[in-house]
Amino acid sequence: MRRRAAVLCAGLALLAGCATAPGERPHDADGRAPGAAPAGGRSPVPGRAPTGGHRAPDLPPVVDHVATRDPVVFLTYDDGAERDPRFVGLVREQRLPVSLFLTDSVVGPGYAHFARLRAVGASLQNHTLDHPALRGLPYAGQRAEICGQQHKLRTRFGVRPQLFRPPYGTYDTTTLRAAADCGIRAVVLWRASLDGDGELDYRRGERRLRPGDIVSVPSGDTDSLTLAERTRRLLREIDRRGLRVGRLEDHLEHAPEKALEREPENALERTPETAPERAAGRRAAGN
Repeated sequence: MRRRAAVLCAGLALLAGCATAPGERPHDADGRAPGAAPAGGRSPVPGRAPTGGHRAPDLPPVVDHVATRDPVVFLTYDDGAERDPRFVGLVREQRLPVSLFLTDSVVGPGYAHFARLRAVGASLQNHTLDHPALRGLPYAGQRAEICGQQHKLRTRFGVRPQLFRPPYGTYDTTTLRAAADCGIRAVVLWRASLDGDGELDYRRGERRLRPGDIVSVPSGDTDSLTLAERTRRLLREIDRRGLRVGRLEDHLEHAPEKALEREPENALERTPETAPERAAGRRAAGN
């Protein structure tokens, strides 16, 4: 019966546009069955129409702070340009649950260094393949940057990152769609960042560390302090505030929706302080 139906379908294809044989499920334009998860593993929102050739997923939250009663802050490190062996010892010695947002083209041949960091407790997260400013790029380009780095980290380390940091902190709705399709659960920015001299700069709010703050430590060559030295200085400030370092992934996973502090509503329309046109040559300050 199925064979007769398939022959009939083939014969009427030009007239009726028949695409599948009886008993087979139709597929979307990218080859997925309706309702199947996209390449990143997230399921589309039921009942929402496809957009741009793929189903629109739930967009991940964009966070720079986690509302928590725990006296913790979260240390995140960007790019992977600075490979200080003493930093590995510091993470092991202090048992620091740091999160490393890696860019493939920056890390280059240094993946063995990050394997050592992972072995002593660091988590590896996504910071794109080539560190472009994503905002304004087409969906295909943004997805290639994010999913490409997901593939690299999975191939090299067997990990599938859940967190993503857009280069320079710039993003748009297309970035969030692409990130969701690549399996990203949260887009992570920062409320405070550490400069090359070990001083904290704040993007918004109070000019001091508070529980739940996400702190960015950009990588880059400095003439004064190494990455380990800058981190030790930061740890002293954290201790002075009566805080400790927490694991960001755990807090994001278990935090209720209302605990995730998002960017202001106009964030997609404004130009961040670390705009790429002003970040050339100063990646240490531009993330």
